[in-house]
Amino acid sequence: MNIHSSKYKCTVCGKCFSNSSALAMHRRIHSGEKPFECSVCSKRFTRAENLVRHSRIHSEEKPYKCDLCDKAFSQSGNLNRHMRVHTGEKPYKCSLCDKCFSHSSSLQRHKLHIHRTKRPYHCPYCGKLFKTEDDLKRHVRVHTGAKPYSCRHCSERFTHHIQLKIHLLKSHNEGTWFTCHICQKKFSLSGSLKTHVLRHEGVKPYVCGDCPMRFYTSGALKAHLSVHLDYKQFCCYFCGEWYTRKSTVKKHFKKCSAIHGFSVF
Repeated sequence: MNIHSSKYKCTVCGKCFSNSSALAMHRRIHSGEKPFECSVCSKRFTRAENLVRHSRIHSEEKPYKCDLCDKAFSQSGNLNRHMRVHTGEKPYKCSLCDKCFSHSSSLQRHKLHIHRTKRPYHCPYCGKLFKTEDDLKRHVRVHTGAKPYSCRHCSERFTHHIQLKIHLLKSHNEGTWFTCHICQKKFSLSGSLKTHVLRHEGVKPYVCGDCPMRFYTSGALKAHLSVHLDYKQFCCYFCGEWYTRKSTVKKHFKKCSAIHGFSVF
């Protein structure tokens, strides 16, 4: 009734609340006030519960544990999303095709990379076009040699976040291994385990539309499709040589950059 009577109403945006504390917390959105400060890194927060969640980054506390495996999480939402690994639940369905996903972020990436045709982001070094700004940022590191992800246990640095995760797991035993239920082989990535299991089952789900060839992974199919293309889409930044396959130009680029006095890998 307080909401309907506008008893606790924000004078800036007109939104109404059920009590004065909720209104006071909302007003911080407009004022920018962040009264809750982390004692370790001095990062500030609008809400006390956000500071509590943040503090677990420093304490490495993970109070939310999975009942089906040894994995633990600092936030309840992360545990809920993890449970879909065991249940196989995929509640996020693409509106443009029949594919379903476990996480909303995976659905968003799918739409951007599969259904989006425009490539508005171009590389200033080689002119290659990308669908998202994040894709462009990751690509530019090939040219600049930037390694923004650093290990908190040692001096190692990495170009991509996934490389850091694999390093933490293999070198510092931080994280969770994915184990094959057939041969007990361990993998650092869930996708690698899925591909491995397909090899046990002899299943090749990715089919070329231009020939009878079948593949275990989408990456292998994508690499194969270049065989049917009549143009070369990958160019070396240093010498201007064009190549059909991405893997081929990467190998060439490594040698060519060294000749020109650069080290980009």
